[in-house]
Amino acid sequence: MSAIEEIRSCFPQLSRKVYGRPLVYLDNAATSLRPDSVIKRWTEMSSYSTANLHRAVHHIAAEATEAYENARDAVAEFINASAREEVIFTSGATESLNFAAIGIGDAFINEGDEIIVSEAEHHSDLVPWQMLCHRRGARMVRFPVDDNGCLHPERLRSLITPRTKLVCVAHASNVLGIVNPLREFARICRQSGVMLLVDGAQGIVHQKLDVQETGCDFYVFSGHKMYGAPGTGVLWGRRELLEAMPPVFGGGEMIEKVGWESSEWAPLPRKFEAGTQDISAVPCWIPAIRMTETMPQDDSVRDFVFSALQTIPGLRLYGIPVDVKDKLPLFSFTVDGAHHEDLALILDKMGIAVRSGQMCAEPLMERFGVTGMLRASFAPYNTMQEAEYFLSSLRKAIMMLK
Repeated sequence: MSAIEEIRSCFPQLSRKVYGRPLVYLDNAATSLRPDSVIKRWTEMSSYSTANLHRAVHHIAAEATEAYENARDAVAEFINASAREEVIFTSGATESLNFAAIGIGDAFINEGDEIIVSEAEHHSDLVPWQMLCHRRGARMVRFPVDDNGCLHPERLRSLITPRTKLVCVAHASNVLGIVNPLREFARICRQSGVMLLVDGAQGIVHQKLDVQETGCDFYVFSGHKMYGAPGTGVLWGRRELLEAMPPVFGGGEMIEKVGWESSEWAPLPRKFEAGTQDISAVPCWIPAIRMTETMPQDDSVRDFVFSALQTIPGLRLYGIPVDVKDKLPLFSFTVDGAHHEDLALILDKMGIAVRSGQMCAEPLMERFGVTGMLRASFAPYNTMQEAEYFLSSLRKAIMMLK
């Protein structure tokens, strides 16, 4: 068995057929598939280790708590956090970003302050900052992409003013698939005394990230995009910033002492983890991280698809970096005379799962003058044969619509 066949054998869904054809799953940027190891861990926790965390003294509660906290250690090591207490568990990147927006807003943002947000952001890294600016009387500043979809450090530098408090960018856009120069952005922000928040939902599954080396102040990501359980996410922040931020939710676990008129907050990370957490899903971070770390690193599929798409007449590819090494295996495009949803429906009948629409990035669609795009996003378990089948099927679909 080859290395890729061995990897594929870990993912039960890849054995499915759709409309009588083998499934070719190319919607990984939305949700990756889950391996047996994650499914097994979730089942074990649900079947044998269900109990509330941190509270009871009985054996099962201690077992569940240990599994939950072991996952925190694994995540902290995976991103090289300076302390495990900097890892806050959430339900996903969306909740992480909302947590950050509320906490940062209450602690650091005042009337007249500015927040710079890339125009390539997912709605989850845009709408919470809009809400914060409306609530606090702050101003949101657009960080534009160029015609190829690239964000330039020198443009960021020109946007920063004495009123700028925060910059928000993606590790990589879920539409453009270009890996942004995070270290350069972080250096500019540090020189200006500005915080940098990175939405890592798309990037971390493809690239190992060291939060200390990168130099960002906050980094968020989701479990369901890196082979983990849905309903799991991480908010990482520098300890001194998290300490300064107030809790977002009140309730059990996030308190140290409760009086009738006031309460004292628990130390990190409990301050931000109110209520009963996802007992079964959070421990799945450990097998998900192991799977991420063992995935084969082969750019041949990416390079092949990137090159081939640009040879199809009438097809416009969005997200073209200066160097292909800065491109994820994520391709969004439009085709003259063919609606993106019609193409997606035809490909579905051929057994190919892709994404069509605005991809939760409506301002970016407006930037490029389109109502939607078609996106094919690959994972390391996708083969060259699948890439070739996708391209031949796409050409057939285009011919059917012209």
